[in-house]
Amino acid sequence: MRIRILAIGAVLGIGSLAGVAQTGSVDNGQQPAAGTIATPSQALDSQLTLIEQEMMSAVRAMPAEKYSFAPSSAIFAPSQHTEFQGVRTFAQEATHVAQANYFFYSAISGLKPDADVSAIGKLTRKGDVVAALAGSFNFAHKAIATLTPGNAFEVIKTPEPGLQTRATLAAFGVAHANDHYGQIVEYLRMNGIVPPASAKQ
Repeated sequence: MRIRILAIGAVLGIGSLAGVAQTGSVDNGQQPAAGTIATPSQALDSQLTLIEQEMMSAVRAMPAEKYSFAPSSAIFAPSQHTEFQGVRTFAQEATHVAQANYFFYSAISGLKPDADVSAIGKLTRKGDVVAALAGSFNFAHKAIATLTPGNAFEVIKTPEPGLQTRATLAAFGVAHANDHYGQIVEYLRMNGIVPPASAKQ
């Protein structure tokens, strides 16, 4: 699994670029030349796209009948002491990320979620879960597009700890998805499935 947290941190140095024009996403195969200045939305959207691709390929790779899978002591050696009470199922891992995406990105943008966020946590069927997660990433891209050099580092009110600005909360949203992607990878491997992103290495 590739680690991108350092790349996310690099975004945090762009707050003083008030004169840079908003140009949108760079997810079009055209990367800016080295030495040019990217906008907040470009930099953050690029990182969001990377984890979105890995996460969506992973949830599509898990067979539908395994969406109820959760780790248990039964899959470990008897000598290992393990405790998995209350651990999320595979479906719950994915729906948690979907709900979190709506939470983080609505907070940074002021956009209202275009889905019933509370209902997402109750989804169990693969098709429904995959669609909900994809929808949450679409919403996240729309929210990131609202970031500008002028508002990216505006402090916002949120229950998340620490100093939160629009840009830092967006970066945390990407980091959060990476965190749960790492857990989803383990769920896949416990079921003998190589994560598609890993298979490309």
